[in-house]
Amino acid sequence: LSLYSSPARETKYVENPQTQLEERVSHLRHIMEPYTAWCQSELVDTSKVKVDSSLCSDFFSEGYEFLQNPPAGFYPRLGVIGFAGIVGLFLARGSKIKKLVYPAGLMGVGASMYYPQQAVSIAKVAGTQLYDWSLQGYIAVESLWKDN
Repeated sequence: LSLYSSPARETKYVENPQTQLEERVSHLRHIMEPYTAWCQSELVDTSKVKVDSSLCSDFFSEGYEFLQNPPAGFYPRLGVIGFAGIVGLFLARGSKIKKLVYPAGLMGVGASMYYPQQAVSIAKVAGTQLYDWSLQGYIAVESLWKDN
């Protein structure tokens, strides 16, 4: 016996016989094939028109054009922000809350370094919303406390 080669095996594929149910389903599919092909071609034609005319295609075409002609320094900034997210994932060992907070927080810090005006406007809106939610929570807790 050789250590480096295995003997050739003679295999033969034997197909299982079809059951009556399989034969009937196959026959039905062959009968319905022209109709299903016609329906599929009609649906594809109409869906292409709907997708092409939708706002979604405008959004993707604008995004594609932006990525083809980005502003100066866009890709290095994107790399730094993405790397901050990866570092956040690395630092967030343990709890699931850390895995959500650390990457998002570090990416937010990185993005705010490159886009300070947008970060300030987002912080103002988020601060206002947070204040409104905390006030609503305080009022709800106060009303429950007074009822008891």
